[in-house]
Amino acid sequence: MTVQEEYIKKGKAYKIMLLFAMGSMVMIFAGLTSAYVVSKSRPDWLTDFQLPIAFLLSTIVIVLSSGTFYMAKKSVKEGANKAAMTYLCLTTLMGLAFVVLQFIGFGQVVDNGYFFTGSESTVTTSFLYVIVIVHVIHLIGGMISLLYVIYNHSKQRYNSAQYIGIELSEWFWHFLGILWIYLFLFFTFYK
Repeated sequence: MTVQEEYIKKGKAYKIMLLFAMGSMVMIFAGLTSAYVVSKSRPDWLTDFQLPIAFLLSTIVIVLSSGTFYMAKKSVKEGANKAAMTYLCLTTLMGLAFVVLQFIGFGQVVDNGYFFTGSESTVTTSFLYVIVIVHVIHLIGGMISLLYVIYNHSKQRYNSAQYIGIELSEWFWHFLGILWIYLFLFFTFYK
């Protein structure tokens, strides 16, 4: 078996493991959103709750970051290493902006008089808090993956023939973006 054949074989195994991990995450969020739906019948459910604007802005940021991550992988495949590093750094900055916007959104919720915990909290806001925090934790995992990719790219471990690490991280990043879009639409339209 040649080195390239072994690389391809390992890549397939890593992709399968990542797909299983993403499937597990889908199950976590399916369970959380299902519990949200069931809890909607409670008498203390807020029917007039609106998502803060920061969550819309974070949605825009995460979509844009998927574009820059795609461009990073494309640049690696084309041998444009400097451009790839620029796109990877932009993706990292947008990932950080996403997290910051999530916490700004929490602040906006509290400023509107809704609390996540304590005697003044509601089941509606508590669900929002738990689901968004679980997503942010997964996004932090994506950020760690992205930083690992940046490190490997700086050590010139990726090229047009060997880029599985960046591809796996990109898949996970896109998955997180799609998951957030689902959650944003769920919270926006399911009241």
